[in-house]
Amino acid sequence: MLGRMQTSSKTPLELSRRVSALKPSATLAVTARVRELRAEGVDVISFGAGEPDFDTPPNISQSAIDALKAGKTHYMPVAGDPAAREAIAHKLRCENDIQCTPRDIVISTGAKQSLYLAMQCLLEPGRGQEVVLPTPAWVSYRPMIELAGARVVEVPGAIDNDFKITPAQLDDAITDHTAVLVVNSPSNPCGTMYEPQELRALAEVIAARGRVIVITDEIYEKLVYGGIAHFSLGSIESIADRVVTINGLSKAYAMTGWRIGYACAPGSDGLIAAAMAKLQGQVSSNITSFCYAAVAEALGNSAGEVERMRRVFAKRAELIYQRLSAVPGVRCPRPAGAFYVFPDFSAHFGRRSAGGTLIDSSQRFAEVLLEEARVAVVPGAEFGACGEGRVRLSFACSQEQITEGCRRIDRFLRSLNNRPDS
Repeated sequence: MLGRMQTSSKTPLELSRRVSALKPSATLAVTARVRELRAEGVDVISFGAGEPDFDTPPNISQSAIDALKAGKTHYMPVAGDPAAREAIAHKLRCENDIQCTPRDIVISTGAKQSLYLAMQCLLEPGRGQEVVLPTPAWVSYRPMIELAGARVVEVPGAIDNDFKITPAQLDDAITDHTAVLVVNSPSNPCGTMYEPQELRALAEVIAARGRVIVITDEIYEKLVYGGIAHFSLGSIESIADRVVTINGLSKAYAMTGWRIGYACAPGSDGLIAAAMAKLQGQVSSNITSFCYAAVAEALGNSAGEVERMRRVFAKRAELIYQRLSAVPGVRCPRPAGAFYVFPDFSAHFGRRSAGGTLIDSSQRFAEVLLEEARVAVVPGAEFGACGEGRVRLSFACSQEQITEGCRRIDRFLRSLNNRPDS
């Protein structure tokens, strides 16, 4: 018996193909590497993490503490506490002009889970479905789409157009197999955003092209500082019943660790929202029960704190834009929202670092910049094919870190040898 058990223990474990083929998140990998270096005492400037460096506003934290002390520690409705769902619906009606009710809202463990649920409910393996994805795009969209069984159709945005796609590009990309269009504005990784008239023009294409569903990720909607007003596709009457709006509290309210996201899907008599809630019921059920009180507190009583943080980000946006734009050979669109820039460093490719490494890709550039200059960035190729040659920098860090980090980047680029064999 013991021998048989030992033999059996050597049998290879087989994981599912979908998980085995799954790439780890590049942004999380960069963050983990920075933690390792800092634990070793290395002075690293990190532009990697997409996380505000502010603490959650005290009134929001206190609301959860009060709920915890009041015994709000039991199971809740899967889609969320009714009061929290009403607070979200009220916010969307008043601020975003999205006509919805609490039954159209599903609260999930972060906007990432909201996106995943939406993909799983709208896509199915074997149907030959396609998802149009304007790129550069956040690293998790592609794996979510592919895990749901659909094929990604990248539509590259041009740097001269702030990485935004045009209505003509969208129209060309849509086929009889297109099921979903993903829109993210303000953008991760680009820090740019669509103007209202540009989104209306994209909506005209969608309105004319059958039953394509739009998933619009608006997690950065309150972090804007480029003079462009945020606009929600879900407010456009001609496509409102085919828009799933994704948002959450992580970015604007400095609540990344709270994991509170939500989806609004008012179309088809609430069919999509009901499906998402049904799926969530078999995955995670409700979010942490005493966190629901923080939803209404954040949305209803924290505008002043959000504006304070937004103004700080606006100063950082201008600082990092000016610093990077002054570096020879670097092209950087001006950030208008979120807390990212996506500069092009490809003019320096083909050169060799002081340590002897040939810079021939965004991945190699990021690796050498971290190891030799102690600056962490995310390789642009992780955000889509058109991201090659670029890297993402998050300016969710202090002005002092931005200044020092850009100084190190400038010094690193000036130290590169002009010839690969030199």
